[in-house]
Amino acid sequence: MLKDIFYKKRRYATVRTGQAQDRGEEKAEVKEVPEGLMIKCDKCGTIAYAKELEKNLKVCQGCGYHFPMTAFERIAMLLDEGYFFEYDSELLSTDPLNFPDYLSKLKKDMETSGLSEAVVTGEGTIKGYPVVIAVMDPRFRMGSMGSVVGEKITRAAEQALEKRYPFILFSASGGARMQEGVLSLMQMAKTSAALARLNEAGVLYISVMTNPTTGGVSASFASLGDYNFAEPGALIGFAGRRIIEQTIRQELPEDFQTAEFLLKKGQLDKVIPRQELRHTLAKILDMHTVRRGS
Repeated sequence: MLKDIFYKKRRYATVRTGQAQDRGEEKAEVKEVPEGLMIKCDKCGTIAYAKELEKNLKVCQGCGYHFPMTAFERIAMLLDEGYFFEYDSELLSTDPLNFPDYLSKLKKDMETSGLSEAVVTGEGTIKGYPVVIAVMDPRFRMGSMGSVVGEKITRAAEQALEKRYPFILFSASGGARMQEGVLSLMQMAKTSAALARLNEAGVLYISVMTNPTTGGVSASFASLGDYNFAEPGALIGFAGRRIIEQTIRQELPEDFQTAEFLLKKGQLDKVIPRQELRHTLAKILDMHTVRRGS
């Protein structure tokens, strides 16, 4: 039977019960809890059922901490069900610099993430409004920007230009991909030029920065939106905190490089909780929709 072919053995964690521990028995009663059933918040320590956390869009109900999301989880959260057409899934990275173990690491990331690269691009609708969307996924090479990532984002922007659809891009990246050297850094200019063409044509571009958005990604397409948004608590910046402190010989504020800090300094338009994002984007799309007869 099919269920026998695809059967996967569950993994369990062993938990001793309190009564047995109090009695000091050598063979305490144990309960088996399936691995992955419960998830502990990295920020406040609240323990929640995984399914309940998913229903809450992976936001901790105790403190509001935003857990990482995969690219396809974000797409499912935002787009109308059944309305997503993926672009360029066949594009794969090569090893132009013969960097040691790079191809094997790419293969491993493909297997563990189920993705072909660190960004998923395509088109769909948000409450009926058509959009082109690009979503980065930090599970693949830390969301780093290599040649294929830059190519896919550029092609997505070109599709938005051709169809005159708003372009929405979710950043989650450690920056440029070191294994591709200057070819990776060139993607900063390439993607920025594509977005400049969108701007010249009056096509809306919305950037949403998630945790983390750093390095060459933060210094290029992530910061060029007509609207620049971020999720609460997202780390956003170019160089790391320690490097900056050593360079300027000063201690930085505790909330430095957080979304909230950037909002106070005027570098973001709004910090939007995940539960409000789809509704907010739909309102913006409605505002920018040109209606016949208007």
